[in-house]
Amino acid sequence: MTSVISATGLWTPKDSISNEELVVAFNAWSNKWNAEHSDAIAAGTKEAKPLSSAEFVEKASGIKSRYVISKAPILNPDIMAPRIPERPNDEISILAEISVAAAKDALAKTGRQPEDIDAVIVACSNLQRAYPAIAIEVQDALGTGGKTGGFAFDMNVACSSATFGIETARGLIAGGQAKSVLVCNPEMCSAHLNFKDRDSHFIFGDVATAILVEADSIAPAGAWKILGSKLATQFSNNIRNNFGFLNNAAPEGIGNDDKLFIQNGRKVFKEVVPLVASLITEELDNSGISTNQIKRMWLHQANLSMNTLIAKKVMGKDVDMDMAPVVLDEYANTSSAGSIIAFDKHSDDFEAGDTGLICSFGAGYSAGVVVVRKT
Repeated sequence: MTSVISATGLWTPKDSISNEELVVAFNAWSNKWNAEHSDAIAAGTKEAKPLSSAEFVEKASGIKSRYVISKAPILNPDIMAPRIPERPNDEISILAEISVAAAKDALAKTGRQPEDIDAVIVACSNLQRAYPAIAIEVQDALGTGGKTGGFAFDMNVACSSATFGIETARGLIAGGQAKSVLVCNPEMCSAHLNFKDRDSHFIFGDVATAILVEADSIAPAGAWKILGSKLATQFSNNIRNNFGFLNNAAPEGIGNDDKLFIQNGRKVFKEVVPLVASLITEELDNSGISTNQIKRMWLHQANLSMNTLIAKKVMGKDVDMDMAPVVLDEYANTSSAGSIIAFDKHSDDFEAGDTGLICSFGAGYSAGVVVVRKT
């Protein structure tokens, strides 16, 4: 059974942090740390913390700002982290709440009601808890599943979670398990970011997206037919986060930097660009689609230079922002949600028969490409 993307939805936090604001806070923290450790720095037993600049951030990444759920504590040199209070078990969790907001946006675009949804998948980089699944909470909060009750589950493939979620939904539809699947991507990336690390403190933002994947037999007019997809994983330690329930069993490591986001950016760039470019090229070949048929590539929003080079390798020439639109300047890296934000904001000009592709890539390494055509 053929599947389509009927709609996407987007939830954006109200607060944004500019590069300038972020750098002022970072430099204040760095100067304070250096002053407190001046003797050790002078003795050579500790290295001084470097300073940053808005120009450095934009040149390194293409990022100009990012939306966050908790702005003031991030900009407080005495905290340098978001503060998101725990909620009692009888209140909706934050990941479920923003998933529901993005889902309602997607449903409104199609006129679908929650009871029309057979299954919910929450696919994201960081799940708020081990169990019960966030997806089941979203299912309950939305009231999906109709008379059958439906089903829901969580999945995590880091920054590729959205494309892997789309393909999982397509498989459920092909197997007859569902006709309408809601894939939610709640990405609270600021909570796993080390705001005291000059080389990564600017990378991430917070957002939530949703993707409604359905059987073509019930698809609304103007849906996006999924022509083909390809997934790939390859183990690498170059992007890693070691936070998890086993940390409690090894208390000597609690609070270390590796319990937040860490990466070797240069190796990631060198190794991921050819991997992703080859993945896209292979899937286009498998689908019998030439590059001159591709109107747009909605790429993962991690780094402007990476996207520029991937697009050039795929197309065999330099491409402009219309071919590979950028949202990371405003949103920063939002993990799996990035390519979906780009799709949501830069697809209204497509007409029936126009073809494009959604592509994500990140830790794992993992990568996924979904080729779609406007109906």
